[in-house]
Amino acid sequence: FLQGIRGLYRGMAAPIIGVTPMFAVCFFGFGLGKRLQQRKPDDVLTYPQLFAAGMLSGVFTTVIMAPGERIKCLLQIQAATGETKYTGSLDCAKQLYREAGIRGVYKGTVLTLMRDVPASGMYFMTYEWLKNILTPEGKSVSDLSAPRILFAGGLAGIFNWAVAIPPDVLKSRFQTAPPGKYPNGFRDVLRELIREEGVASLYKGFTAVMIRAFPANAVSKLPFQM
Repeated sequence: FLQGIRGLYRGMAAPIIGVTPMFAVCFFGFGLGKRLQQRKPDDVLTYPQLFAAGMLSGVFTTVIMAPGERIKCLLQIQAATGETKYTGSLDCAKQLYREAGIRGVYKGTVLTLMRDVPASGMYFMTYEWLKNILTPEGKSVSDLSAPRILFAGGLAGIFNWAVAIPPDVLKSRFQTAPPGKYPNGFRDVLRELIREEGVASLYKGFTAVMIRAFPANAVSKLPFQM
């Protein structure tokens, strides 16, 4: 209420700029992962192979996701504290680069990989599995209706975030910490979080993430499938 509707979208410029290339690279990585495991273009992959192809897509998207997430987290923390160090996404990126070079912009890349690689594997594997389950007997997966595609995409997004939330919590804390606070990286973050707030803290924001996960992933999958 204090910041109005705009407060809910604080720090969203960086993710919005990156979302189109991110999804393009994501689906490209999944397609490449499938092709690398197929001897013939029409080979049907097993679910573990689909999981592996999905993990490759997570590696590709990290290149775009890591700096965007870093900037978004810093701007959101700034909004919560009331301090004004960065005037916007571009200014934040410039200051990070000026202070620590490209490493400052890409701080948290390992944790982003730890989040996106297994989560993307789960996402694509679950999506393909759900499509097969929802396909009526005697029909092809390509004949699936839009509501069924939306349902499969949305549910796959929930499975994705069930895997992604713990490393995402660690990543956000690490990316917004002052320089030098966690010299051993995510291990220091994990120890501090569990010591101070318990294991349940790794699933902070679970409800909010799940409310977002279903519609966001349902909508993203429909145009791709169509």
